[in-house]
This record gives sequence, C-alpha cells and structure tokens, in this order.
Amino acid sequence: MTDTATTSRPTLDRAAFGRDWEEWHRSHEARRADDHGFLAVTTIAWLGDEPQSIEGIPGLWSTGENGPVVELTEGDELTRDGESLTGRVEFGPLIERGGFTLVSGDTHIEVARRGGNDIVRPRHPAHPLLVNYTGTPTYVPNPRWLAEGRYLPFAEPRPTTVGSAAPGLEHVYDAPGEVEFELRGETFRLTVFPGYAPGSLFALFTDATSGLTTYAANRSLAIDAPAADGTVTLDFNRAVNLPCAYTDFATCPLPPAENRLPIGIEAGEKTPLERH
Repeated sequence: MTDTATTSRPTLDRAAFGRDWEEWHRSHEARRADDHGFLAVTTIAWLGDEPQSIEGIPGLWSTGENGPVVELTEGDELTRDGESLTGRVEFGPLIERGGFTLVSGDTHIEVARRGGNDIVRPRHPAHPLLVNYTGTPTYVPNPRWLAEGRYLPFAEPRPTTVGSAAPGLEHVYDAPGEVEFELRGETFRLTVFPGYAPGSLFALFTDATSGLTTYAANRSLAIDAPAADGTVTLDFNRAVNLPCAYTDFATCPLPPAENRLPIGIEAGEKTPLERH
C-alpha cells in the first residue's frame, strides 16, 4: 500500500508517543490472553426448547420464555457468584448483550444473549487457542495516524442494524451520532456507537487494508468522550481486532455499510497469525 496520512503533529514527543502505545498494547494483549478471555472459549452452544448437553460442562441446557435453564443431575454442581447451584435452575430472561458467568472447576461458563438468541460459551485456560497464542502483529505506531475530528450527534439515537460474524445473526445498536475527520486531505465520517466508559464512543470499520494486511471483517476503534465543543481525537494506531478475528465461536458485529473507508489505514492491529 502507498496510501499515507498527512495528519501529523510537529511538536509531538514521538518517543513518549511510542512508549504510551507500547504500554497500552501490552495491557490490551494481557486482557486478551486472560485465562478465561475469549481465546479460552471452547465452543458456542445456541440454546433452544430442547435440552442439550454441552461438551465440557455439566447439565442439560435449554431456553424459553423464562430464559436459560440448566438441569443438573445428582453430583453435578455449578456456582454463581460463589453460590452453589443444583437441580433445575431457571436464570430468567436476559437482556440483549447481557449475560453472566457460572463456574465449574477450572471452566468459566458464559451465559448470554446475542442477536436475540441465548447462548452458552465455556471458557477453559487449557484451550489450545489460548495456550498457543503468541501475540497479534501490528503496524509500527506512527503519529501520522492521529486524526482530529468532530462529533456530530443525531437529534436522537438511531437504531442501526448490522450483520454479525455468526451467519444469519444481526445486531441492533443505537447510534448516537457520527464522527467527521480528515485524513490525506479527504474528509470522512464514521457512524459511532456508545463505548464502555460514560460518554465514550467506538467505531466499527473496514478499509482498503481489510483482507490484505488486516482482518477482513472488521476492526474497532475506541474514541474518548468528545470535548465540550464536540472535538475528538481518532488514534488509528489503537485500532484493534474483535474476537471473531481469532475464533469461530464469536458473534461480533460487522461495520455498518457507511463505515467502509476507501483508504488504507495502515495502523493498529493486523490479521492475527491464527487466521493465516
């Protein structure tokens, strides 16, 4: 790729910038490689009316109007927040993108709702994907991939339907607005969604590197809460992969159509070695 960004900051301390990025990425990789993170997911089970067994965990699992249900036989045990569960357990309806964690020995069991479906995902620290993980390749951090932008809120949040890494699944997010920014002398906009921290945002996007040097389906960029005048900073050096870049047991959302950037963002995380 020969595309370059023209946004640079002459007064920026490049050494400090590099150190900050290294510290951030080490922390990000540590969370990714947690003993019970998404690299530890051993399978995904889609619950239905008929009770089913799930490899590696006790019980028969199903779902219905009362939400997920597990039926444990004598000798089976799960714990939730330290409380022992036995027999038939009804967990109650889950909210979209909600869920909780159960424990069985060394296995953590995610029970969640994604795209209108109740799912179960066991996570075990001995799962080969986690054990063999050696890190994610990245572009060398470069300040030219810092872009100043402006948050443009909608009059009211817009329900936005996006696809999923799981075939046939869709997600609906309430988009509070867009972020407009400039790279290489061109102006672009990204639809953004609420982030984890209060007031923060995130954008799902693809670009001209997607499917070449970066993961084809999506990348995610966290954006700090806008300033009082609406200004934001987009640091594409911190564009990261979602779980679906590593495992087929993910239900990650795909970017909305308008977030497919026509330029190459040669920054942030590249395609994981696990997908080559």
